[in-house]
Amino acid sequence: MPAPVDILSRIAERSGQLRLAEQKVAQAILGDVAGCAAASIGELAGRAGVSVASVTRFARALGCRDVRDLKLALARAGAVGERFLQAAAEGGQDEPAAGGTAASRMIWRDVLQVLEINHALIDPATIADAAGRLQRARMVYVFGMGGASSTLADEARYRLFRLGCPAATYHDAVLQRMVAATVQKGDVVLAFSATGNLPELVASCEIAKEYGAAVIAVSALGSSLAAIADLLLPVRTLETDFIFKPSSSRYAMLLVLDTLVTELALLQKPRSQESLRRMKVVLDAHRGGNDREPLGD
Repeated sequence: MPAPVDILSRIAERSGQLRLAEQKVAQAILGDVAGCAAASIGELAGRAGVSVASVTRFARALGCRDVRDLKLALARAGAVGERFLQAAAEGGQDEPAAGGTAASRMIWRDVLQVLEINHALIDPATIADAAGRLQRARMVYVFGMGGASSTLADEARYRLFRLGCPAATYHDAVLQRMVAATVQKGDVVLAFSATGNLPELVASCEIAKEYGAAVIAVSALGSSLAAIADLLLPVRTLETDFIFKPSSSRYAMLLVLDTLVTELALLQKPRSQESLRRMKVVLDAHRGGNDREPLGD
């Protein structure tokens, strides 16, 4: 069959069906599209830490005839990305600094880039499946540890309760284990991890699965968490050499979360609308304001 028009979208569409070794190949490619396009099959296998056979299986899983076909598609994707990044850098030299500082423009560009890359990884069918599981869940336990993942776990709870979805957040490793041991069939664990390689978080999710909960992971392809998840909503972090700036990875996870809860809201539109209406009535009575103020503050 012809090479995929957009290989990054194809990776997103089929990420849930990939074996762990194939997910590692996907992660290596997403980390350096142009470099992997130029690499030999052996070099690509070495970058991913898998066998040459796994690279071949990965290419076929994406609908490519062979690894050469895959590399041609990657070369096209890398060329498009390179032109985009070069144009942004060249244009930035002639533009006035946003907000009066170079730092604000740098942050703004990194956010736009990480959103663009992660938008290509969103698979509507997987999002719809995840939203359906949340809607049917008796209880949603949201796990997150560390920096951005903890923040996003709390954000998920804030989004879910507005839609009438019972949810609780847990960050502590020991408490996560305890909670995981109490889950029931029909419960869902929504786990956030930018790297997907935190042993404590992965262990808690494994315990929850043993007792019948489904695990939805917002995490990296090829990670330990991705390997055990019932559903993977993939994210790709984009770290730079500028160590003083906060990581833009939280924007990637936030994009996935906002897409997921919007799908959930639309899936149960009457229920969501009534819940949001009640909150608006209560907030307007409390603080005043106009109809366009946000639900919250």
